[in-house]
Amino acid sequence: MTRTSLTQLEARDAFIARHIGPDAAEQQEMLSLLGYATRAALIDALVPANIRNKNPLPLGAYAQPLPEQDALAKLKATASKNQVLKSLIGQGYYNTHTPGVILRNIFENPAWYTAYTPYQPEISQGRLEAILNFQQTITDLTGMGIANASMLDEGTAAAEAMTLIQRVGKSKSTTFYVANDVLPQTLEVVQTRAKPLGITVKTFDAAELAGVTDAFGVLLQYPGVNGVVRDYKDAVTTVKATGAMVIVAADLLALTMLTPPGEWGADVVVGNSQRFGVPLGFGGPHAGYLATRDEFKRSMSGRLVGVTIDAQGNKAYRLALQTREQHIRREKATSNICTAQVLLAVMASMYAVYHGPKGLQQIAQRVHRYTGVLAANLKAQGYSIVNASFFDTLTVAVKDAAAVHAAALANGVNLRQIDATHVGVSLDETTTRDDIALLWTVFAQAAGSSTVCPDLDAVEATVAPAYAAELARTSAYLSHPVFNRYHSETEMLRYLRSLADKDLALDRTMIPLGSCTMKLNATSEMIPVTWPEFSNIHPFAPQAQTVGYREMIAQLEEMLCAVTGYAAISLQPNAGSQGEYAGLLVIQAYHQSRGEGHRNICLIPSSAHGTNPASANMVGMQVVVTACDANGNVDLADLKAKAELHSKNLACVMVTYPSTHGVFEEGIQELCEIIHSHGGQVYIDGANMNALVGVAAPGAFGGDVSHLNLHKTFCIPHGGGGPGVGPIGVGAHLAKFLPNQRSNGYVRSEDGISSVSAAPFGSASILPISWMYIAMMGAEGLTAATETAILNANYIARRLSPHYPVLYSGHDGLVAHECIIDLRPLQDATGISNEDVAKRLMDFGFHAPTMSFPVPGTLMIEPTESESKAEMDRFIDAMITIRGEIAKVESGEFDKLDNPLKFAPHTAEVLTADKWERKYSREVAAYPVPSLRKQKYWPPVGRADNVYGDRNLFCGCAPMSDYE
Repeated sequence: MTRTSLTQLEARDAFIARHIGPDAAEQQEMLSLLGYATRAALIDALVPANIRNKNPLPLGAYAQPLPEQDALAKLKATASKNQVLKSLIGQGYYNTHTPGVILRNIFENPAWYTAYTPYQPEISQGRLEAILNFQQTITDLTGMGIANASMLDEGTAAAEAMTLIQRVGKSKSTTFYVANDVLPQTLEVVQTRAKPLGITVKTFDAAELAGVTDAFGVLLQYPGVNGVVRDYKDAVTTVKATGAMVIVAADLLALTMLTPPGEWGADVVVGNSQRFGVPLGFGGPHAGYLATRDEFKRSMSGRLVGVTIDAQGNKAYRLALQTREQHIRREKATSNICTAQVLLAVMASMYAVYHGPKGLQQIAQRVHRYTGVLAANLKAQGYSIVNASFFDTLTVAVKDAAAVHAAALANGVNLRQIDATHVGVSLDETTTRDDIALLWTVFAQAAGSSTVCPDLDAVEATVAPAYAAELARTSAYLSHPVFNRYHSETEMLRYLRSLADKDLALDRTMIPLGSCTMKLNATSEMIPVTWPEFSNIHPFAPQAQTVGYREMIAQLEEMLCAVTGYAAISLQPNAGSQGEYAGLLVIQAYHQSRGEGHRNICLIPSSAHGTNPASANMVGMQVVVTACDANGNVDLADLKAKAELHSKNLACVMVTYPSTHGVFEEGIQELCEIIHSHGGQVYIDGANMNALVGVAAPGAFGGDVSHLNLHKTFCIPHGGGGPGVGPIGVGAHLAKFLPNQRSNGYVRSEDGISSVSAAPFGSASILPISWMYIAMMGAEGLTAATETAILNANYIARRLSPHYPVLYSGHDGLVAHECIIDLRPLQDATGISNEDVAKRLMDFGFHAPTMSFPVPGTLMIEPTESESKAEMDRFIDAMITIRGEIAKVESGEFDKLDNPLKFAPHTAEVLTADKWERKYSREVAAYPVPSLRKQKYWPPVGRADNVYGDRNLFCGCAPMSDYE
């Protein structure tokens, strides 16, 4: 079968041409520059022949691309198989109203969802302020000293908190206690994390907390999963006197009415911000949170936004303590978290801003009052409420739970399934009086009664708070002006617009980040995420109601198997780091099943991303670093020697392909054979899968397991640093070890590992994005995308090579889908660093490439297939212009310390000031190329002072004086 040309693909389906930036003529022009007649010839020259795939991807029914409207219609038909019932299940997930101004202007706005992680703070001030609002919301509501920029979900936040307190605490115990009313999914994730670290997890009766004596820490739920609101203050004091530390998983809405854990002794508070305006989405993505005492800020995992000053002394936001621990400590790291749930944290923060403290309290009071009305009604019907105290959840004793659930389903309601004689009911922001009347009917029908619901006004008049008076919150929260100003939609709309205007995202410009694949997130891919059939489904809804979801998930798994060459896929890991972690646990389980649980050596090349050794450490493996040669390739002789040395205990190797340096290494198949010959498994990091789809498959050339980044190769947007999805693909021999979630009835295989995320399918609500992408591209479209991504990278490398050294090329000077340009010789000669170039690019309206990874002092550039030739040429022109400015520093025309690179970026405030004291002109600073006169992005702040920010760490909203 011959390959179809791009022109033919364009004729068949317009979406492929919309996704791929350069048209056929432009591609031919770029190919001519490189000296190749076709894209296929270029790929043949690059990809080792022994792994090169020339057959169409076996996508079956999805081999042919679907036009956008056909794909949407097909997915809508699948979604319609789901049943959207009124969810009163609770268990950490609640219905919520997403304010329309937030839905339209954040969730559906590419200015927010296409943004990258704010590593370049000067062009990320809007999202950084929004995340700072999130941190302030969390610290205020929990009563803690500091909170990070969000976690992946509540379960993983609790697991991170467990390792945090073991790290900073003084207890020598290895036992961790979990209260028996903690969310079951949280307990399971904690157990997963604890086992390879040698931590013993024990559960205990939450009412007996004071009796815990032999632990380094305890985890409590507030309120408990069954609804109880306990006064833990005295018991916490007793437990802490033994040397243990206390983690509390707390409900944010409840904390507007209940005494926050920080006021009764908690050391860490974790939870989920989902009910602050983020849809259920079958379990995610949602922004978990982690807050702790101020003295633990330098040990806290995850990202942290802080306040600093810029070059002019003005306030600026940045990621504080930005060098994440896994990049420093690598195999000694205690966390592999390198991401957050930024887009969802932004939504939750703006929900708090929009409603303000009074609005949040009104919502909470209404939920609590309606729960009291429901409790009174149930008692009037003769039912017993197990929990005397509550905020929004009741555990109801019944004769026949099955009959109650049947009556509920008949009336369009889901209740929590506890056991044969108990059901759970959780109310939320969306609960109405009609819902309470409906619940009267449900419980009456289950009891065979026909009594009529009483006057709810009369019942409500008798309702009192259902928790101890001493637990009522008295402390203020969200007192900062930002939470007390933007309550009209006009004000909120303008606030959100003002923040978005400060940022650079893909809706404005190319983001040429190497290793991060910032490609088109097409509107048609995004549309299904907001469909109620996907967004309004509880993760623990009965399977009969989620047929469409499971069908879509199964289809996506099949698509990804076809693309990767693996036998099975798990979509549970909700970030690339979690995919690494899950993949290594699967490898461990495999060795243990063969009686070889002693295999614990993980070989990792020295060039690997820091999460690789961090993940290996988290599963209890011992990392052995292998060398790379002068060209950045894995040194096969060194790898072979170390594989032989550790043969009896070799568990696996972790290798990125194409390499971290952006090269298709010739020896990848030999590497796999070496590891297999010693009984090890091959973990191929899928971070660079955008260079492989359709041209080589890791599962076919020797990989046993890979994680993928759906937020890279498969078009889920980065969202300012999250959400992400990091599924793992495995060979047939590993398929039975993929993750389960036994605590909620999801058992994929009896031999599978326990859950690594709080929901069985992780961030399920964004999976339609990748489904749509693959369906609209088809087999040949996906291959064309890969080939074009590689063509674009080589075009940029070839155009820039006369001006900058290009590191680590392969045959004929070719690179994979990214290239590294070396600024070190120029820095030695002129003092101009890669950071100076990165900041100067902001004056041109560009986000910088990846700085100093994998080689310090370099820039890694990845254009992806989605950038047009015109945009790439604009970037190339900017880089050549900057090289000319560096040449002027070399020649002495520009001063070494006073030049447009050293003082970049240039703000409008600086350029329009009365005084201009630079040794170069304002025109050079503002308009280095003529096109900027027509369209100019103005950085809102000057260069951020990182040292000042870390020395004067401040991670909350600006002080009141800033608003005076």
